[in-house]
Amino acid sequence: MSGQKKGSAAQQANAAPVVHKVIMVGTGGVGKSALTLQFMYDEFVEEYEPTKADSYRKKVVLDGEECSIDILDTAGQEDYSAIRDNYYRSGEGFICVFSILDMDSFDATTEFREQILRVKNSDNSVPIVLVGNKADLREERVVPLEMARQR
Repeated sequence: MSGQKKGSAAQQANAAPVVHKVIMVGTGGVGKSALTLQFMYDEFVEEYEPTKADSYRKKVVLDGEECSIDILDTAGQEDYSAIRDNYYRSGEGFICVFSILDMDSFDATTEFREQILRVKNSDNSVPIVLVGNKADLREERVVPLEMARQR
């Protein structure tokens, strides 16, 4: 028998659910909001409307445990370092989005990563997922797949 005691069902039911905070980063127009809304509502948004900053919460099962994912969909505020740094400090994980149709958006992912690591005071232990978006337009691709894989 293990030395750890499990709480009663009532104690476990009263425990606050775990919330993981994920921050979406990337240059404007790469599809951060479209990805977020697809995840939240299984809905693809074709019309591009610049986002101010929106926050979403969804219950999910992660490693067999129910938890909530808070997603902060940033837009444009990355240009204002004080706001950006506050967002980065609050995040546990980051999704760095670029458009496969836009080399500048891909190049910017290096700077986003460096900013996140600086603000989090980390060498490499912060989870950052790189996402190449707009794959449905692959015939217009300008960011080579191999280049993205190496990053």
